[in-house]
Amino acid sequence: MLHKDKKETDASVAGTVIRELIARFTSDHLIGKKIKNGELRKKLIEPPWIVPKGFSRTEIETENFKMEWLEAKDSISDRVLLQLHGGGYIGMLHNAYRNFAVLYSELGKGMPVLTIDYRVAPENPYPAALEDAVSAYCWLLEKGYAHDKILVAGDSAGGGLALALVLYLRDQGEKLPAGIIAMSPWTDLTSSGESYQTNFQKDPLFGNTKDSLVYNRDYVGLEDPRNPYISPAFGDFTGFPPMLIQAGSYEMLLSDSVTVAEKAKESGVKVRLHIYNGMFHVFQMAMKIMPESRQAWNEVGKFLDILRESEI
Repeated sequence: MLHKDKKETDASVAGTVIRELIARFTSDHLIGKKIKNGELRKKLIEPPWIVPKGFSRTEIETENFKMEWLEAKDSISDRVLLQLHGGGYIGMLHNAYRNFAVLYSELGKGMPVLTIDYRVAPENPYPAALEDAVSAYCWLLEKGYAHDKILVAGDSAGGGLALALVLYLRDQGEKLPAGIIAMSPWTDLTSSGESYQTNFQKDPLFGNTKDSLVYNRDYVGLEDPRNPYISPAFGDFTGFPPMLIQAGSYEMLLSDSVTVAEKAKESGVKVRLHIYNGMFHVFQMAMKIMPESRQAWNEVGKFLDILRESEI
């Protein structure tokens, strides 16, 4: 099911202001260029994240990467969410995703969230990120979670990685998770979708330059960018679990979401694609600040509720 607002209206006042501020900030030839091409993301230095009251966080070391286990105190949930962060496959885990984990847990009625700091390019190109995502999924199974109690969520590159993970699991004959949440997923690393042209001048984060993160090929390396494990838009979604896909109408990656949703629907998958008018790439990072991000997170909560009800 594809959903857009009934009228081709722009964003809310708050959404418009934030979008224009982003566009103005990224237009600067110094800092703006580093934001667009991901350089700042790779060198991001943040203050220590303060664990919210009522939650605990445990850091887990694996052979190749680190993971963070966020759990609500006194949680009795038998479900769990695996979060795969964005960052163009070159940016590592940062505090925004720790905040995402809190929201996912709250919306999931206290379910714990496993967020992985998977290996990134250029030092670790494909298939490093996919290998780490598979390893994390297997870790949850070994921890005792049933496959149909696991949800996979990701934004941008993490959204594409979530889809690639499920493609890989299905192709290997493994049992699949209960559902997928993909926010502005990066699913076409060939940058061949229609919106890469139609939204080139609109996109406040990546537009108006070819020197931006969406054209970065560090993760692809010497591989074929049409490989579905790299660009899930070129994959087959037969047998996939239900999916919620959210995207903004202003983003260059819009067609990445539309293509996946259309192909999944043709394969008989239950999929909801919601295109938010006037919104930019991963606008959900605004959390509860603007109406569109609030609506998006409420939609995530409803999706989780629907999946929970289907288990009963």
